[in-house]
Amino acid sequence: MKLVYVDNNATTRVEDEVLEEMLPYFKEHYGNPSSIHTFGRQVANKMDLARERVANILGADTSEIVFTSCGTESNNNAIHCSLEAHPERRHVITTKVEHPAVLNVCKYFGKQGYEVTELGVDKDGMLDLEELRDSIKDTTAIVSIMHANNETGIIFPIEEIGEIVKEKGVLFHCDAVQAIGKIPVNLKNSHIDLLSISGHKLHAPKGVGVLYIRKGVRIDPLLIGGHQEDNRRSGTENVPYIIGLGKACELADGFVKEEQTTVRRLRDKLEKGMKDKISNVVIIGENSDRLPNTSCVSFEYIEGEAILLLLDMVGIASSSGSACTTGSAEPSHVLQAMGVPPAASRGTIRFSLSKYNTDDEIDYILEKLGPIIKRLQDLSPLFEDSQITAKE
Repeated sequence: MKLVYVDNNATTRVEDEVLEEMLPYFKEHYGNPSSIHTFGRQVANKMDLARERVANILGADTSEIVFTSCGTESNNNAIHCSLEAHPERRHVITTKVEHPAVLNVCKYFGKQGYEVTELGVDKDGMLDLEELRDSIKDTTAIVSIMHANNETGIIFPIEEIGEIVKEKGVLFHCDAVQAIGKIPVNLKNSHIDLLSISGHKLHAPKGVGVLYIRKGVRIDPLLIGGHQEDNRRSGTENVPYIIGLGKACELADGFVKEEQTTVRRLRDKLEKGMKDKISNVVIIGENSDRLPNTSCVSFEYIEGEAILLLLDMVGIASSSGSACTTGSAEPSHVLQAMGVPPAASRGTIRFSLSKYNTDDEIDYILEKLGPIIKRLQDLSPLFEDSQITAKE
């Protein structure tokens, strides 16, 4: 059976070059980077290179890069530590379509007495920037808005958002976990104060991330202990994984243009094939600027989980949205915010491609997906009723 992996927004395969660069730091170069002897200095020097590689893909300074364990930690640190540093400000702004690693942190602070504003989106998944402007108050501590949505791939106008937040003198955090390596990001002239990265979304291993902290931004550390990461994140660094992330960033920086061409062409081929061969297909966010690798597709009047199970039986791995919420009985909060009707949202799945996907794999998906959808539609009384209504 052919195996096709199109769930890269959930996690990615570790690149061979990344793994090769990591391996010596498990066994040969195992020193603690905080130690001053040769073993420690060897490792510290390699970590410096990794920090430089991460800074390069962001257009940042190495002093602005703080290594963490994952995107969730980076998001938590950005929000939690900003509030700790500014206790007089007790208002947080985010959106209704954020990843749970942001949305649930904001909900937590809402239960602690903070005021939380969740901005809505329109049917195309876009924010009303005037609503954002009007929502910022003198008591607002931080605005946290993602760069690109993990379920739909919809890209927010992050520079325009940054300008609005900057005008109001408020901290701006951006969850860029899905954006790095897929679209160009340059923080040098941006108004982003804090930005989160997760290694396993760009072909580095799971268990490593980054929090970018712009020079001059004051936040209190969440983890308190040693002096690591310039006193901003205590704990012995996860050296092999940091080195792997640095290499992955170097490789991703050189591949961004191909994401816009090669990967986008495969995504567009998949979407065209689905619309040509399958009835009642809706591409979520089709009219919006989207990540080049992401296709969020609704098949009306059938269940998404059934589609995923049948795809898995023929070797195709995709998802129903965020891997952090897969299996939940609740409909996607992102699709609800966009006003997608239940008949469509229940049958929504996400294909997320990478540089490792091929034309043959897209052909295979289209070959297998059509009969699967037809089978489920034939079994669905809701689909049959919709067809009768349409004819009437």
